[in-house]
Amino acid sequence: MNHFDYKNGVLCAEDVPLDALARAAGTPLYVYSSATLTRHYKVFVQALPADALIAFSVKANGNLGVLKTLARLGAGADVVSGGELKKARAAGIPADKIVFSGVGKTEAEMRLALEEGIYQFNVESEPELLALNRIASAMGKRAPITLRVNPDVDAKTHAKITTGTAETKFGIPFDHAREVYAKAASLPGIAVVGVDVHIGSQITELDPFEAAFRRVHGLVQDLRADGHAINRLDLGGGLGVPYELNNNPPPDPSAYGAMVTNVTRDLGCRLIFEPGRLIAANAGVLLSEVIYVKHGDAKNFLIIDAGMNDLIRPALYDSHHEIHGDLVAIMSAGAYGAVMASAYNARPPAAEVLVAGDEWSVVRSRLTHDELIAQDSIPAWLAD
Repeated sequence: MNHFDYKNGVLCAEDVPLDALARAAGTPLYVYSSATLTRHYKVFVQALPADALIAFSVKANGNLGVLKTLARLGAGADVVSGGELKKARAAGIPADKIVFSGVGKTEAEMRLALEEGIYQFNVESEPELLALNRIASAMGKRAPITLRVNPDVDAKTHAKITTGTAETKFGIPFDHAREVYAKAASLPGIAVVGVDVHIGSQITELDPFEAAFRRVHGLVQDLRADGHAINRLDLGGGLGVPYELNNNPPPDPSAYGAMVTNVTRDLGCRLIFEPGRLIAANAGVLLSEVIYVKHGDAKNFLIIDAGMNDLIRPALYDSHHEIHGDLVAIMSAGAYGAVMASAYNARPPAAEVLVAGDEWSVVRSRLTHDELIAQDSIPAWLAD
């Protein structure tokens, strides 16, 4: 459910007509609904154990207004860069609710995370583990870590967002996990606290999740037998959302929560989840305007003022988005929309607006062409 509905024939975000927003803030324009963000977060929380940490995946939507909305609800953050870490902190998310994922953590980013005192690092490789140990030791700290294990489970989603099979770059190969955990336990700057797994995004069946989680369940038992104090289990994100209006919706959070509880209840671990798309996708639309109707021999085309630079998902992932309105409202664009935008074709990316009831605010301004051009510089040897 989202809060984009027709009222008196006009599509609205909560109580704000989208045509009024288009006139006031221009198009293309991302519009986010506070009520939808709130509802989706609360539904997910209610489906899971009471002590679970819900760490919103900042890569899905890093707008400070969105992050602040979720922070006030109690959300943590899953970050994959120093910039995302700083955004999460700027939005008021406590450091002890932040987990640091991603395969390419730099030494500067590790140092920043240790200085902030984050909840845990989800370590992706042995070289990363050794670098983190060196940095933490030099700072007189012990870095709390989980190792991300790759369970070699096919998520049955788009190939570009499958992350849990053996041929991907993500995580420690499952069969080598115990030896890498033994290595981690021997390092003075490392504190082993748990296990991490994440198999992909926009997953529309529960079976891949359950297969991965059951493999990890067995690994936790083996690691405890090896002497490791495993008390956290990070199960990642990935639960799909209904991009298409049909009769085959993905599993709802309550079914997912029941499956997770059934698989993990005897482990006594604190569970960590990293939802992004599930919370944000249907909480946002990309608002655009038709500027031309082009008649072709084979088909007709509507030419709009939003471009691939504003929403690259259809070109990159063959993604489907429903479309409504006399103005064009591209639905389910709240996740992996604005965060993946660019200035391709020297087009300033879309502005962003957050709505709450009958109030709205521009939460990311549109660059002017002059501001966009000013980001470049001409070297001295080319100056006139």
